[in-house]
Amino acid sequence: MPGTQLSSGVQSSPGVQPSQGAQASSGVPVQGAGAVVVHVAGKVRRPGLVRAPTGSRVADVLTLAGGPLPGVDLTTLNLARPVTDGEQIVVGQPGGAAPSSQTPGTTPAPTAPSGSPVNLNTATLDQLDTLPGVGPVLAQRILDYRTQNGPFTTIDQLQEVPGVGPKKFDSLKPHVHL
Repeated sequence: MPGTQLSSGVQSSPGVQPSQGAQASSGVPVQGAGAVVVHVAGKVRRPGLVRAPTGSRVADVLTLAGGPLPGVDLTTLNLARPVTDGEQIVVGQPGGAAPSSQTPGTTPAPTAPSGSPVNLNTATLDQLDTLPGVGPVLAQRILDYRTQNGPFTTIDQLQEVPGVGPKKFDSLKPHVHL
């Protein structure tokens, strides 16, 4: 039995009913005791918010999002990892394998040593956050740009990221590479 589309755009898995209580300001039903809401982005049939039973794994959430698009490499994702409420799973994009929050029992992603250039196409949020003048908000915008547009092909494309003006670009240019 396929999942149902809730009015808020959240996919609901079979057997998981939308909560009958309040809704968050985003229109997404507030999490019930037996469900999590996960943002699935990238190369899947139905990207967006997915509601899944507590204890679901990455593979389950991908199925609820309609599955990956044909030919997408899933080797960077740990399909057996349990998902947590509020996390984002990016499918088929460089750097998309790391969960948005550290899962207990996992090893944190390596960070770039101070002073060494950061690869714009593989950097994690934490690695981008180490760049001068880049905080978590701008780091997320860089990741979002990469998710929406594919890998950077030139460093100059960094100027297309909202919040990266000429001065910021000049200060970042020596600290990044492809």
